[in-house]
Amino acid sequence: MPEDNIDHIDFEKLNQNSISKPLITKIYTADPSAHVFNGKIYIYPSHDLDAGEAFDDLGSHFAMEDYHVISMDSITSKAIDNGLALHVNDVTWAKQQMWAPDANEKDGKFYLFFPAKDYDDIFRIGVAISNSPTGPFIAQPKPISRSFSIDPAVFRDDDNSYYMYFGGLWGGQLQRWRSGYFNANYPESPTAFIPNNDEPALLPFVAKMNDTLLEFSEEPKEVQILDEYGNLLLAGDNDRRFFEAAWLHKHNGKYYFSYSTGDTHYICYGIGDNPYGPFHYKGRILNPVVGWTSHHSICEIDGKSYLFYHDSSLSKGVTHLRCIKVKEIQYRKDGSIVTLDPYEDS
Repeated sequence: MPEDNIDHIDFEKLNQNSISKPLITKIYTADPSAHVFNGKIYIYPSHDLDAGEAFDDLGSHFAMEDYHVISMDSITSKAIDNGLALHVNDVTWAKQQMWAPDANEKDGKFYLFFPAKDYDDIFRIGVAISNSPTGPFIAQPKPISRSFSIDPAVFRDDDNSYYMYFGGLWGGQLQRWRSGYFNANYPESPTAFIPNNDEPALLPFVAKMNDTLLEFSEEPKEVQILDEYGNLLLAGDNDRRFFEAAWLHKHNGKYYFSYSTGDTHYICYGIGDNPYGPFHYKGRILNPVVGWTSHHSICEIDGKSYLFYHDSSLSKGVTHLRCIKVKEIQYRKDGSIVTLDPYEDS
């Protein structure tokens, strides 16, 4: 995953033309999952560190080891870093790489959902609990049974059912689970077991959570993303197929499943009629940002919808040192989302 050459970028000009500014500048943050709890905005990002790891397509240079929770009294107020919420050293089963998290609330308790590699170097998804949305969070002693891969996103539906969406290619290891078990062969290859271009693309997964929010209540199911003809998107359709960063939100009774295309750097979405899908591909929410990765969440605040996302502008293009941002999104009358360009032309 080496970075593209960034020598040609005038970062002063790019930052001037950015449609939004970094919410936090004292630390590097990424993968923002935003929620409103008790009338206040809480953002659960990754905390980027420069750990000196070599760049590779397995994402080894994304060596995050803890989480901070960011809060805002309103969408226009200053974002506050509430300090350490959970560290990998306090998760008994986790070895390293605390990647993109999410959180949710139930009965006055707050649940932080996070991926990390266990001591077999396999990504699992854990849960930590707090009485406060800002933590500190206490991790469960074991990861969620039947969990795998990365990027958990937990959606609460109107009937108070909770669903977790997850999965990510390459370093996220989703392709290693194609046979229902973890295939450890060719450990240095990020693309081993990826389907051929003319085969259906690998799909993210969804599972309904049980009443405790600590386990799945069912076997995880694939989330189908269909093209305009009702067919599964193909693995070679890099501009539209799923790569990582699943998210679900609801608008006017419809379910919007959004995600990153990874190596083509788009945030795309499909629309469905229920939390399980299928979701019919509709277009892009966000065009490519500076930096290799693109990740996001969508949160309704005071009747408006906002895209929380990141780029690498704060670090002048260092892919693994990112900053979280936010911008309002607009819906057309037919329910489609107007695509955002992250930087305006001068």
